[in-house]
Amino acid sequence: MNIKANISTLGKYLDQPMLVGKFSKSVPVILGTGSALVVAKKVKEAPKGEKGKVFLQNTCVLLGTVGSALIATRGIKKLGIKGLANPYDLKEIGQNNTKLINDFLETTGVSRKTERILEKAKTKAVKFREVKRIFSEIKPKEGGDVFLKKLIPDPENISSKDIFKEIKRLSVLGLVPVIGGIGGGILGDRLTDKQWKEKIPNKIKEGSYQYLANIFMCNVGAGIALGLLEKAKITSKSARAVGMTTGIVLTGILGGSAIANTISKKIIDPIFRKTGIDKSEKESGCLYSERKPEALDIGLHTDDIATVAVLSGLKWIEPALPILYSISGYRAGIGYRNGEGHKH
Repeated sequence: MNIKANISTLGKYLDQPMLVGKFSKSVPVILGTGSALVVAKKVKEAPKGEKGKVFLQNTCVLLGTVGSALIATRGIKKLGIKGLANPYDLKEIGQNNTKLINDFLETTGVSRKTERILEKAKTKAVKFREVKRIFSEIKPKEGGDVFLKKLIPDPENISSKDIFKEIKRLSVLGLVPVIGGIGGGILGDRLTDKQWKEKIPNKIKEGSYQYLANIFMCNVGAGIALGLLEKAKITSKSARAVGMTTGIVLTGILGGSAIANTISKKIIDPIFRKTGIDKSEKESGCLYSERKPEALDIGLHTDDIATVAVLSGLKWIEPALPILYSISGYRAGIGYRNGEGHKH
């Protein structure tokens, strides 16, 4: 089997509804474990007399970030609040798989080994080599391709009509953890620092930077590129991926940073100066004097690769979005700034 076929099989393996559903179910545990490790690391690095303060501050930030990220994606059933992420019901997936496979096996003969794999696929995710086997054996059979597409649906190319609806959904998913991180950060400072109000401007400025530069503008860039590609009737998945990535670089990494810094200097700073809270240094004319893109910011654009994957119709990446967006929420909550005069 050639490289292209192996990549296709890998995509099918990752997009198994049962595998995606199990990953989605594990996200709260991953976020909780990751948060505990971050807090432990920060406490360990803190000076002896500051450990309790650092523990409380970071715990508040992460509770605000992670809690809001999970609410945004999953909602709160008891309060009737619906989540923005696509839900995965493992019981329902198992029932659908069982009926589909039983119906197929009643009319189509397969080898004993493939039959065992299909029996397993009713309620469990199958391994890469098992996906490879059932596709190689079943696809050439009459009705085999239709069956396989129902078992593991193909990625769907989002139409231009739905592009910005999806962009809006992804942007809200990214905004909520940033707001949650800022709220948690303010609470943590309020509980541990008499000068807590003076830290609010940097949290809001960092939050606007994280959201505009690392989330929103990148989503917009990907959406515009996707719309232009569809208008040009380009349907190749690789071409769409390259086009969306280019849109992300131009609008997010370059344009988003400049826009966020301009908002910080022209809008946020004046608001807080009027209240007497903002003690920032005098204004510089450089667009990146407030906040320069750095290595971790480029790393944060992993979530934009995820956006490309979601807009390309891949299912397996979406459950990871709360994890990726929570990084931006945490940095907003601690008010990280790297411009001149700011200390980490």
